[in-house]
Amino acid sequence: MCVIERSPVIETRRLALRAPEMSDAPRIASLGADYAISKMTTRMPWPYGQADAEEFVARVHAQDWSRNATFVIDLEDAGVVGVLGFFPNEEDRLEVGYWVGRPYWGRGLATEALQGALSWAAHDWRRKLVVAGHFADNPASGQVLVKAGFLYTGVIADKDSVSRGASVPTRMMVWLA
Repeated sequence: MCVIERSPVIETRRLALRAPEMSDAPRIASLGADYAISKMTTRMPWPYGQADAEEFVARVHAQDWSRNATFVIDLEDAGVVGVLGFFPNEEDRLEVGYWVGRPYWGRGLATEALQGALSWAAHDWRRKLVVAGHFADNPASGQVLVKAGFLYTGVIADKDSVSRGASVPTRMMVWLA
């Protein structure tokens, strides 16, 4: 298992993707407290608070960086604006998920972060295939994925959403390096 100091930093034109630090927890909690964020993820609970953010940071510090890579999305002059992570899914395929705080929607930040992260996964991790999905009631996330080069597979899977307490129809997509 890699230690957190060896985690990668991915830089794009406006962003740095880096491992979260405990000092980021208040910002993560503040942005994640918006139900519009958590309801569009599979893993975030609702309500989302400081303890949840601290637990998230601790989990990232303990993760195996050869199989998982979780980053905060840090916008120049603004700080943390979201989170992006790669993880093995139920079929042991590399999956990516992300969220950006509502004050930063519509600026192309999720697309920029995702493009940078995919480039890193292809070059540094030598991954040739990444899967993702977006809840059917979140077409904006689908647009982010399309702009980053993902293609629809035609599969609609039911994915559990912790914050909704229900399964949600999820449009599955794939990216090939």
